[in-house]
Amino acid sequence: MIAAGTAPILVIGLGCRQGCSVDDLLALIEQSLSQAGIALQAVHALASIDLKRDEAGLIRLAAQLNLAYEVLSAQQLAPFAPQLSQRSARAFALTGCFGVAESAALALAEQLGGAPARLLITRQNSSAATFALACAG
Repeated sequence: MIAAGTAPILVIGLGCRQGCSVDDLLALIEQSLSQAGIALQAVHALASIDLKRDEAGLIRLAAQLNLAYEVLSAQQLAPFAPQLSQRSARAFALTGCFGVAESAALALAEQLGGAPARLLITRQNSSAATFALACAG
């Protein structure tokens, strides 16, 4: 549980096409955070679905930003479906969950923060990736 007066746990959730570049991912992250007035330095971790465990762009991005990169299963993401800003039948057919970026951000924020998570930035997308930001605490 997060103690009163401590900073909330912020987690970026990402989904992407296979082969997505670090530059594409970083551009989407920076644009989304900038519009919301949130500093990248406030983020604690990156999250995605376990199908992206070996995605080179995500792994390199985490290393470049010096952030933990955690992957979660579709079963771990499923309980967060009611909180999603939209539910994609296509995403479900491909991954087993209705929205990778939002679900992953919510799941990891809740896990790290030990408290219910909420979306601070709903799903944003580029031609190659999706982004969401969740917080707990």
